[in-house]
Amino acid sequence: MQIRYFLALSLLPNLVLAQESPEIEEAQLQCAVQAPVSPSINDRDSISNISAEDIVIISDRSEAAMGDKAHFSGNVSFSQGSRHISADEAILDQKNEQLDANGNLIFSDEQFTVTADSLNAQMLTNSATLTGAKYWLNGQQINGDAQQLKITEQNNLELSNTNFTTCPPGDNSWRLEAKEIRIDSSEEWGEIWDAKLRIADVPIMYIPYMTIPVSDKRKSGFLFPSFSTSTTNGVEVSVPYYWNIAPEYDLTFTPTYMSARGFYSKTEFRYLAGEQQNGQFNFEFLANDDKLDNSPDRYLYHWRHQGAINDNWRVQANFTDVSDNNYFNDLSSDVNRSTDNQLSRIGEISYFERDWNLGMRVQDIKVLGEEESPYQVMPQLNFNYQTNDFWNGLDFKFNSELTNFQHTENDYATATRFHMEPSISWPIQGPAGSVTSEVKLLQTQYWQDNNNSNDELDDTVNRTIPQVRIHGQINFERQLAMLGSNYKQTLEPQFQYLYVGYEDQSNIGVYDTAQLQEDYFGLFRDRRFSGLDRIADTNQITLGVTTRLFDESNVEKFKFSIGQIVFIEDSKINSYNDIEADASTSVLAAEIDANMYQDWFISGAVQFDTENGKNKKSEVTLDFRPSNDKLLQFSYRYVPDLLNTNTNDRVNISQIGMRTSWPISDDLYFVGNFYYDLNESRNIETYTGVQYESCCWALRLSYHYRIKTNYDDDLNPSLDTREEFESGVYLNFIIKGLGGSGPLGVEDMLDDGLFNYRKPLYLRN
Repeated sequence: MQIRYFLALSLLPNLVLAQESPEIEEAQLQCAVQAPVSPSINDRDSISNISAEDIVIISDRSEAAMGDKAHFSGNVSFSQGSRHISADEAILDQKNEQLDANGNLIFSDEQFTVTADSLNAQMLTNSATLTGAKYWLNGQQINGDAQQLKITEQNNLELSNTNFTTCPPGDNSWRLEAKEIRIDSSEEWGEIWDAKLRIADVPIMYIPYMTIPVSDKRKSGFLFPSFSTSTTNGVEVSVPYYWNIAPEYDLTFTPTYMSARGFYSKTEFRYLAGEQQNGQFNFEFLANDDKLDNSPDRYLYHWRHQGAINDNWRVQANFTDVSDNNYFNDLSSDVNRSTDNQLSRIGEISYFERDWNLGMRVQDIKVLGEEESPYQVMPQLNFNYQTNDFWNGLDFKFNSELTNFQHTENDYATATRFHMEPSISWPIQGPAGSVTSEVKLLQTQYWQDNNNSNDELDDTVNRTIPQVRIHGQINFERQLAMLGSNYKQTLEPQFQYLYVGYEDQSNIGVYDTAQLQEDYFGLFRDRRFSGLDRIADTNQITLGVTTRLFDESNVEKFKFSIGQIVFIEDSKINSYNDIEADASTSVLAAEIDANMYQDWFISGAVQFDTENGKNKKSEVTLDFRPSNDKLLQFSYRYVPDLLNTNTNDRVNISQIGMRTSWPISDDLYFVGNFYYDLNESRNIETYTGVQYESCCWALRLSYHYRIKTNYDDDLNPSLDTREEFESGVYLNFIIKGLGGSGPLGVEDMLDDGLFNYRKPLYLRN
């Protein structure tokens, strides 16, 4: 016999514990700890015409006296809204508003589940006490035992003689035992007193007091330390501290001891400015570097800000400075890598409308290790306008800028440049191709202040250059049966005619101009140089073709492109110094991306000088990717006649490389990189790392050996006293659930080092 009571009483307290995320990743689901489920959890759903506040009591047998006690036994089920209690026996004291339950007791809520020997709930104070409890936080891995678990009238959780872990039941990888744990449901943080941390059931640390997160909310406290040893810094130990100042501000302070250099500190301050702007400050300082002569102080400061003021205004700022050229080579900065040798300083504000925009920008770039520094932009004003189909299918575009160039050294010329670039284009689109005709007028005015007597620069220069461009492409398709499979093949020829007028520009300084890359994409540009100080005249035709193969699922399996420029007339401007050129063609540029066979992929590019029979640049990469977590990559790159900015010598780069990421087991991964210089006959980088990751902890051990990019600087002017190569061992350890940041990840191991992992054979659908 089942008896149903409908009572409008507040029996179960409403404890709120926010989960980390409403979306749990697949890896988390595989590690999720499953809480027990009451067999009567869905009994409430079969009853109609009840509200969420009503309490439903279901049992096999009952004895009740009105206004006194009611005794329930046999598959007892109490529920209110989403909260549920199941037990073998329960007594409801209506007079004192008290509930006692025991026997196979399960207490469940949207946020957590508890099994216990007995339960006592006080309805007047809206509290409950469970003894002999086991608890699980739903949707998370946190679980544990407690001699007593109390839910307070403030909807907080108090546990006595308890423990918790994020490991599955039976896994003793780690466990935290505590005399008392309190979890604040509003702050979503737990406080722990008198605790012992056990690893593999062995006590390794006593903790008198600590706090832990039970959601993704931030709270001040120490983060996990890191350990490493290297030939550059010696033994290195870092212990970060996180300070949650306010919802809009936080700060991470990382004191680091390096046995070879001394005490090194890193500070990162992050902030939110309104709903759409954010930024951060970084300050890093090493006092009295013991490894360098005279023990100089070394420092870095960095500021970044970006965001939107409103729907139309955007702002951006970035500023970085360091004490010396070799700062990133020697110290593990949080701002830049050792391969970064440019420090960007930029401030920009922009206004956007549908057809036009304007902006103001200041820019300064500091190049580490080079004697000459780039020009400063102080400031640059831009105005751009564009309208489509303004008359009979014609598009109009107008770009303009007013730029003032300054330099930190007095013997450099300074200038103000005003440039206007109106253009009219006529795009014709068809189902199988397109043709776009465009006419531009490049009008530039310079006002120059020549401080260098060796440069023959005019005080004022007015330059007017016309440009005509016609670009067209056609797309052909056909069905193709090959190797027992059906494919769709495309043939996409394209051509471009480009005419740019000539004007002598030897009387103009070079302020922001550099030569652009001559790859396949670059063949169809309308410029040979970036910036505006050199506009190369040309009368040329570019021919190129691309072919692709798509499988029956319309996935691109093969792509090949090849093209070349044919010069109808010799260009009179081929470099910054206006040296005449006599080449009749550009390099022959070709690129290939192919899924050769099953899990094998190849990607390559070549730039070949057909007139002189020389390879100008080439690279090829062969990948074996049988699954998302398995990679074996072989690569080769060749770049001749490359300028070494340290020595001003021309060098040839010829390097081979190998990279792999491979699971040894479900929990153990191996990552390795190896790069070798064929010209110098030496290893330039080796990286090996092993990472173990279980559901509740992760460990990474890695070894790194690499060549160092050493620059001359004032702190240590002699390169002979610096290590040519650096080697080191690094250890990272995370216990998930104790402030760890989650999985260490394999991708960052692939990106660690001089050569970042790139997936060059990404075939587009």
